[in-house]
Amino acid sequence: MLALFAPDDAATAAIGAALADVLAPGDVIALDGDLGTGKTALARAIIRARLGDPDHEVPSPTFAIIQPYPGITHADLYRLADESEIFELGLFDDEDAILLVEWPQRAPILFDRDGLKITLEMAEGGAGRSIGIKPMGHRDIAPIAAALAPWVQERFN
Repeated sequence: MLALFAPDDAATAAIGAALADVLAPGDVIALDGDLGTGKTALARAIIRARLGDPDHEVPSPTFAIIQPYPGITHADLYRLADESEIFELGLFDDEDAILLVEWPQRAPILFDRDGLKITLEMAEGGAGRSIGIKPMGHRDIAPIAAALAPWVQERFN
């Protein structure tokens, strides 16, 4: 597991951009954290970096549930009543897409896939956020750790 610290929104965006460079097709990125901890901000940074457009409009998928982009699917499962709904929504239809999922605990099957579980928490006093990154499935954490080295505070095996 990696423990990172982002002192501000710009650092969160930089972390997202660095992550975007090392994500692989089919990766599931489970974005976990309370309301307002930066899940959508991190997803937005990843999407913009992957698309190569820092100004691309990336709305929150809270109401649409799924927002598709070329090579990326961004989902917010907060409003799902049952895990089976992810199949009805076609969450896995594009097997080569990077899947960014907010509120992944609504569909525990996601944690069996290759990818990363990213947990975001506001830092004490509200200045910045702590970000924990843990591999899921067979995902190798080494390239992630290398890409995020400027922000890594600790690494646990």
